Amino acid sequence: MNLKVSLAGEFEEEEVIRLYRANGWSSADKPAQLMAALRNMLVHPAHRGKGLGRLMMQSMLDRYAGFHQMMLTPDGGAIDFYKAMGFERAGKTEPMCIYAGNEH
Repeated sequence: MNLKVSLAGEFEEEEVIRLYRANGWSSADKPAQLMAALRNMLVHPAHRGKGLGRLMMQSMLDRYAGFHQMMLTPDGGAIDFYKAMGFERAGKTEPMCIYAGNEH
């Protein structure tokens, strides 16, 4: 499989909403908030296990390699993936948020 990751370009709102719905994320029902803070990396369920997420994440790591800190807050099922990509808990930090939902 020959894949290419592009970090340029724009997403169409409907394209993002379809991807969120395919992954069962409630954010698909809040498009205004979703598009204002688009910062999630998702692979369509039909294409998981093919190395796409690893390729996308490695592209991001390469692009921002000089940054002092890279931070993310993965959902439970993605924690092991991000650990395998080199992410770890930073000291005694604890991810926190104010969340207008009940899915987590």
